[in-house]
Amino acid sequence: MGAVHARSLDPLPMRGPELGVHADDVDAPDVEQDPKQEVLENKNVVVQKVHIDGLGKTKEDCLTYEIAEVFRAKDLIDVMKRSHEARQRLLRLGIFRKVEVVIDTSQGVDALPNGLDVTFEVTELRRMTGSYNTMVGNNEGSMVLGLKLPNTFGRAEKLTFQFSYGTKETSYGLSFFKPQAGNFERNVSVNLYKVTGQFPWSSLRETDRGISTEISFPVWKTNHTLKWEGVWRELGCLARTASFAVREESGHSLKSSLSHAMVIDTRNSSILPRKGGLLKVHQELAGYTGGDARFLKEDFEIQLNRSLFWDSVLSASLWGGLLLPIGDQPTSIADRFYLGGPTSVRGFSMYSMGPQSKGDYLGGEAYCAGGLHLYTPLPFRPGKGGFGDLFRTHFFLNAGNLCNLNYGEGPQAHLKKLAECIRWSYGAGILLRLGNIARLELNYCIPMGVQSGDKICDGVQFGAGIRFL
Repeated sequence: MGAVHARSLDPLPMRGPELGVHADDVDAPDVEQDPKQEVLENKNVVVQKVHIDGLGKTKEDCLTYEIAEVFRAKDLIDVMKRSHEARQRLLRLGIFRKVEVVIDTSQGVDALPNGLDVTFEVTELRRMTGSYNTMVGNNEGSMVLGLKLPNTFGRAEKLTFQFSYGTKETSYGLSFFKPQAGNFERNVSVNLYKVTGQFPWSSLRETDRGISTEISFPVWKTNHTLKWEGVWRELGCLARTASFAVREESGHSLKSSLSHAMVIDTRNSSILPRKGGLLKVHQELAGYTGGDARFLKEDFEIQLNRSLFWDSVLSASLWGGLLLPIGDQPTSIADRFYLGGPTSVRGFSMYSMGPQSKGDYLGGEAYCAGGLHLYTPLPFRPGKGGFGDLFRTHFFLNAGNLCNLNYGEGPQAHLKKLAECIRWSYGAGILLRLGNIARLELNYCIPMGVQSGDKICDGVQFGAGIRFL
């Protein structure tokens, strides 16, 4: 519903390489030394030829950019390094199941005494692949069935159909992904989707049918995404006891919006980082390309991580956002922000903070939230070097607020209102890292600053997700 809770009604992620093929997880190739290579190791060499064996459907011209750096190598060590980097780029395309590298001295009439030939032996993915996996969202899980046509036209395009059935959401979608040759970070994607979600904290059911187009590209150390989305939204009551405020917002609406996202991410891991930082800024403007939803939405996320003594990590994060209606039309319950729960302000029930009507939470037009965390190894380090390293002891302090604003007042009045009656909590627990996919938390929470209407979870609280405050 809003950016705070990594909105559930988003189409499934259907971009990037094939599941299970990640270039970063591949070790550098081992190159056996022979007498000729030992002679060349400390001398200048020339890469005369680069071969790619095993191509079927793939067009050679789109791979030329990925292997071009190999020709610039000056010695054997440099050849090995650049060949491994080229191998990672080839795997990142998501069109090869396996890539191996063979380096040998040049053969033939035109072979130079210090010449080398590099051969990439590739195994292409099948023309059609299927997948079955589970996906963890913020405190919800789903089963995902997928059908992919990798390398659709021979230049690393991908056509994907996915169906997801989850605890609160059912969705299906069709996606087409096209990267720029030689620059995988520059890509275009088009998505068609239908998503149906349930939001019990608001007694609301929402069905989205939409189309979106995205353009992603890097600029210096930042990654940018420009997106247009057109979506037909159908809101309905989830229960007969839904409040009048929720019933009043039920019905159909059409949203057409333009959005921009900028990300700087220097963390070593997105799930449980030990160092680095994250800055994410997102803007969305709706109404100027059609539709009856009209608003300007801004939100950001900042995270800093620092390694300390005894293998511990100190982490600080800050979230914030503002939703401004355009014209006289009020904002929709489907566009507002939501806060609270095991993935944001712990100690409160899921998205059960802020404005509400007879127990149904309506979201807010402004929010701020912050968190301070200390992650340490388990006491006495059981299972060190193995399974025990997936667990961490967790101490935390969270705070946040969510409210609606009177837009006749100035920015200072807005900040003052957000600073009033801040909810906060503290506690400790244990977390489990599930690879680089998600993490589980079991915390004992003590909520403080509770306001009238808030639902709390005083004591043990369980959380699962990919994005935590």
